Amino acid sequence: MDENIANSENNIGNKSKLKFFYENNKKKIFIILSSILILFLLLFYYLNNQNKKILKISENYITAKIYLANGQKDKAKKLLKHNISLNNSTYSTLSLFLMINENLLSDEKEVSNLFNYILINCTFKKEIKDLLIFKKSLFESNYVDEEQLLISLKPLLNKKSIWKPHTLLLLGDYYVDKKENIKARDFYEQILNIKNLSQDFYSKANIQLTQISDAN
Repeated sequence: MDENIANSENNIGNKSKLKFFYENNKKKIFIILSSILILFLLLFYYLNNQNKKILKISENYITAKIYLANGQKDKAKKLLKHNISLNNSTYSTLSLFLMINENLLSDEKEVSNLFNYILINCTFKKEIKDLLIFKKSLFESNYVDEEQLLISLKPLLNKKSIWKPHTLLLLGDYYVDKKENIKARDFYEQILNIKNLSQDFYSKANIQLTQISDAN
C-alpha cells in the first residue's frame, strides 16, 4: 500500500515537473515545432516541384522524338536545346546526344559549347563526367588543334579513370592520322603498361604498334 502511494506521488511530481517545464519553455517549444513544420512543408514543396520539373523535361524529350519521327527537325532542335538549359543531368545529356545523333547541329563550335554548358551546370558522378569529357574530346578531335585536344583530355590523363585507356587509344590514333608515329607510339605503349585492362585494348595497341613499325 505504501509503495502504491509512493508511486502515485512520484507520478504527480513528474507531471508537475513537465507542466512547469512546459510553462517556462512553451515559446521555445512552439518555435521549434513551427520551424520543423515549416521545414517539412518547404521540403515537400521542393520535392514536388522537382518531380514536376523532371516530368516536364521527360515530356519535352519524348515530344522532341515525335517531332523527329515526323520530320520536324527545327521544332525538335528548339525543344532539345531548351531541355539542356534546364540543367537536368540525365535529360540535358540525352538531349545533346540525340541532337548529335540526328545531325541537328551543323556548327561544331555549338556542339562544344553545349558540352561545356552541361559539364559546368549539371552534377554528375565522376565516371559519368569523365565519359562526357571523353565524348566531347572524341568529337572535337576531328577539328581542334593538338594543344586544345590535349588540354581537353588532360583531366583523364592525370588521374585514375576508367576512361584513361580509351583516352590513350584516342590520342594514339589521332597522332597516327597526323603521321606523327613517335608520339603515337608513346600513347600505345602506355596502354600496354596498364595492368588488368580488357584484352581488346592490348590487342588494338599492339596492332597499331606493329603497323607503325612496318611503316618505318
